[in-house]
Amino acid sequence: MAATSLANGLRVLPAGDRALLLSMIVAALAALAAGVVFGALTALVRAGVVDVAPDTGYRMMTLHGVTVFFYWLYFAQMAVLLAFTAIHTRAAPRLALPALAWIGLALMIAGFGASQLGAWVGTPLLYDAPPELVGDERAPAAAIYLGYLLLAAGLFVLAAVTIATALAGKREGEKEWSTLGFGAVAWAGLVGVSGVATINAFLPAALWSFGWRDMPADHSTGWHLLFHNLHYLPLMGTVLVWYALIREATGVGSIFGERFSKAIFTLYLVVVPPTSLYHMFLEPALAPIVRALGSLLSLFISLPTVAVFLVIVISLEAQARARGARGAFGWLRVLPWREPAIAAIGMAVVNLALGGALAFVLIQERLAQLLSDTFFVPGYFHFLTIGTVSLTLLAALTRMIPALTGQALAARRLLALLPYPLTAGLVLFGGAGMTAGLLGMPRRVLDAGYDGSAPAAWASLSAIIGFGASVMALCLLVYVAALAATLIPRGRTAEPGDSAAIDLAVPRRAAIRHAAWTAPLSVATLVLAMYALTILAFTVLRALPVVGSAAGSH
Repeated sequence: MAATSLANGLRVLPAGDRALLLSMIVAALAALAAGVVFGALTALVRAGVVDVAPDTGYRMMTLHGVTVFFYWLYFAQMAVLLAFTAIHTRAAPRLALPALAWIGLALMIAGFGASQLGAWVGTPLLYDAPPELVGDERAPAAAIYLGYLLLAAGLFVLAAVTIATALAGKREGEKEWSTLGFGAVAWAGLVGVSGVATINAFLPAALWSFGWRDMPADHSTGWHLLFHNLHYLPLMGTVLVWYALIREATGVGSIFGERFSKAIFTLYLVVVPPTSLYHMFLEPALAPIVRALGSLLSLFISLPTVAVFLVIVISLEAQARARGARGAFGWLRVLPWREPAIAAIGMAVVNLALGGALAFVLIQERLAQLLSDTFFVPGYFHFLTIGTVSLTLLAALTRMIPALTGQALAARRLLALLPYPLTAGLVLFGGAGMTAGLLGMPRRVLDAGYDGSAPAAWASLSAIIGFGASVMALCLLVYVAALAATLIPRGRTAEPGDSAAIDLAVPRRAAIRHAAWTAPLSVATLVLAMYALTILAFTVLRALPVVGSAAGSH
């Protein structure tokens, strides 16, 4: 199947399909804006800048996690997934079963409303909503659980639409899926699995909240399995977006060939599901042999993401050098950094390296017990959820919205600059959070001062965390405003000259004759950083006079 650019494919979609994707994008931006505000206020409350009642503060903390992690990420992912499938699996881009796709979106929106209502009026349960925290207020908890079940149903329906679209392309004579088409179908498969995992995690609690069964005794196990899928599924979408947008902006595809790239995307299906054991390190009944197996399997978690990174960066460097780029990093200078999508992807790669190195500290069984209930977790996790996945999804939306609306991207120059201050804010937030976690500062609490009995460093680090969160929030809200402005007819239509795309593509034989060492060197540096951070974590924790064991979950 001949490659079709994302922008060109979106322009020729049927009007109903474009309306569906735009509706998903509007829902995604609304969820992102709300979740960012809740998160920034939570950080400022913790830093002592904003004073609210404890219940209100914990509601905001709950709504931040629920809104960003469940709804922003999945509204946006579904919009990108459906777009990729419609364009890259059919010669004439369009969705199969569009009416069913609208039902899937309606279920997700209904779930969003139910989750918001339950979090506002009931006991703040945080995003994992453990039944043991509900108390006597079961009705609001029922709304939260119902919201998750509606979200799960919507995801499952949209995954079915994605697969039906790809199969329709096969019936129409498409002999072989492209790498992007194959990746989209694999992505849809994991979305369906995540929908089932969500039902498995929250249906027993929902039945209990309605008075139809006893309180589930194994809610945490179902949550661990779900969280693992929700954690790594967006990373598969992330690298697929990198693959698509870099090819669109530079003309560069994989020099390793389509079949090799498909095999790399298949690794997500093979490697990610069995590695969920490391999320259960804090379960007291977990057998030692299972802990050891979890530690071993956790080493494979990053394998597919690192492999796709190697494919993309080696291909870019080799073809840029074949085009005449010189010097150690001269190939980087020829990339179109004034294109907002490329700037966002560049910083997403940096944030993935930072978050990945920190994640390998946490997934070690000995350290997990000490750090999993500290601020180390949000410190590293935001590098992945905001700095990597969210920035990448925003990169995709900067290309999708102009193509769907015909409007020129608003504030293009500003959007090309935003990833840098956003990453700076994230480094402040994550660096202070990691340091605070190593010093024992707990997460999921609003007042870490403990009436003056807490270490003085906790207050200073909380202030830095609040400032970093404010910078991140401001940048993300500007993103939302610019993308929302592009949704509104303003009289200036999108033109080919609006893109800063270049053409670096050369024949494969010409590219493979050139050395490309940046990607392997980057991975080697990442491995060294993992070792260094692990040694640092052990050193700091051993130096503390008191070490507490965690009892929470991700």
